Amino acid sequence: MTSPGFVYEPYALREPIPFWKRYFTRTGWRQTKEDIKSELKSAYAIAKLRKTGYSKQKFYKEAVELYKEISTLIANGDKTSLRKAVTENMFSALKNEIKQRESIWSKVYWELVEPIVKIRTLRARLIGVDKNDLNKAFIQLTLEFLTKEKFEAYDSKGAVVAGDKTKEVLVRSIWVFEKSLFHSGAHWRLCGRIK
Repeated sequence: MTSPGFVYEPYALREPIPFWKRYFTRTGWRQTKEDIKSELKSAYAIAKLRKTGYSKQKFYKEAVELYKEISTLIANGDKTSLRKAVTENMFSALKNEIKQRESIWSKVYWELVEPIVKIRTLRARLIGVDKNDLNKAFIQLTLEFLTKEKFEAYDSKGAVVAGDKTKEVLVRSIWVFEKSLFHSGAHWRLCGRIK
């Protein structure tokens, strides 16, 4: 098994609850309980990941490189190289996205302006594969990237039809990376993007 094939408990932005509502209403208490459970699941997954030699700074550096590599491959329409950097289900979705884009634009220019503005972990989840062996698991980390990017799209004649590569655009992306904890030599791959 190379991937579970889905994003486990996809991250969703929660509306902030006023103090009085959080602590003095039944829905507030329910929300607080769910928030605490979610944080504990993330903490457990990170603790399990740390046992494999995980370092936040090292991973963030790798995640930024993956973000840049995958985005460049998508912009260039390089499906062969893309297959290695993403999971099977994500590859299928990206292949369709590239095909749809190529029907509208013949070429795309994309560039990441470095250093990136901000990166943070929103959620960590552990997906067990074998209930009898807790070490057989996949880990999924949901990251938020705040980046400055340049984009321009061209038609078949080479004329600019969208974007402007001289202007930087602030982009917020939420990507889910996945890694097997039981395959030797396993590496991080993109398994989902959250809109």
